[in-house]
Amino acid sequence: MTNADQDATKPIAKKKLKLALQGGGSHGAYAWGVVDALLEDGRIEIEALVGTSAGAMNATVIAAGLIKGGPDEARKMLREFWKQASDAGKHGPLQPTQLDKQCSRGNMEYSPSWTMFDVMSRMFSPYEMNPANVNPLQDIIADLVDFDQLRQGGDTVKLFVAATNVLNGRLRVFEQHEISAKSVMASACLPLLFQAVEIDNEFYWDGGYSGNPPIFPVIYAGGCRDVLIVQLNPVNIAEVPKSSRAILDRVSTLSFNSSLMREMRAIQFVSDLLDIGELDKEKYQRIYIHTIDAETELAEFTVSSKLNPDWDFLTYLHDLGRRKGKSFLIDHFDKIGVESSTNIREKFF
Repeated sequence: MTNADQDATKPIAKKKLKLALQGGGSHGAYAWGVVDALLEDGRIEIEALVGTSAGAMNATVIAAGLIKGGPDEARKMLREFWKQASDAGKHGPLQPTQLDKQCSRGNMEYSPSWTMFDVMSRMFSPYEMNPANVNPLQDIIADLVDFDQLRQGGDTVKLFVAATNVLNGRLRVFEQHEISAKSVMASACLPLLFQAVEIDNEFYWDGGYSGNPPIFPVIYAGGCRDVLIVQLNPVNIAEVPKSSRAILDRVSTLSFNSSLMREMRAIQFVSDLLDIGELDKEKYQRIYIHTIDAETELAEFTVSSKLNPDWDFLTYLHDLGRRKGKSFLIDHFDKIGVESSTNIREKFF
């Protein structure tokens, strides 16, 4: 037997990762592409996931697929989720027109459908515009995911979903044993589009207002030290916003990034204390942070594109995510389990 034959028979050495998936509406298709590449590679074992909004939907489908049938099933279910979401969008209030599609590729600043929604949402609440509180995404998630199986699957992969309590402003992290289609929708409840989601006499809006995504649940879950954050909201932009809508876009992005940046500072603070011997290394674990973003590419799109369900646009973002995921593995696979591939100070301070 040759050395090549011996190498071919060796099992693939896998490394474990915890994934933290940001929310960002249709831009979540970018995270779909990133995870698709990681699962296809065969060397990554996803140990835990935490997600917010679109990130919560991605995380839930990924976890359900891994529990049901492993990486290939997770990839299949992710694609099916996004295809069904796109198909549902064709019949919704924000169904894309040809002009919307041009907007999504950067040829226009704001799409006609989004402009109409923006105007209407300032005049009428979802309790008036959507009194039946119709949300096709809840039906898609409920049909696609076996939640009984998911809640029992913590030994395969751990899952956490984040939402914001409307009445007290606190972050609510739904743990795996209590996750349902309703709690996933609570994490993704845009308050100008849907009525607050009621669970056990508490009311929830999008988790991005309090944690996009929160990192501490996957840290406290134990296991590996490596957390990979898939970012949808750009930390840096090229120029100061000048138009009213561009300013509102940036205000929203800053708000949704603020909790993540605070957690990154806390993680760096602990790392610094470990470096100078102020903390006992036997009691405190160093966390390795990795990030995959598309700051330049996603910064070109305005907030209107986050509500565009056009399949061509979603697959464009998916393909972009796949390229970024593959590049991460080429550049940083050897760092997993050894050190952070992201310089927290440079990126978040």
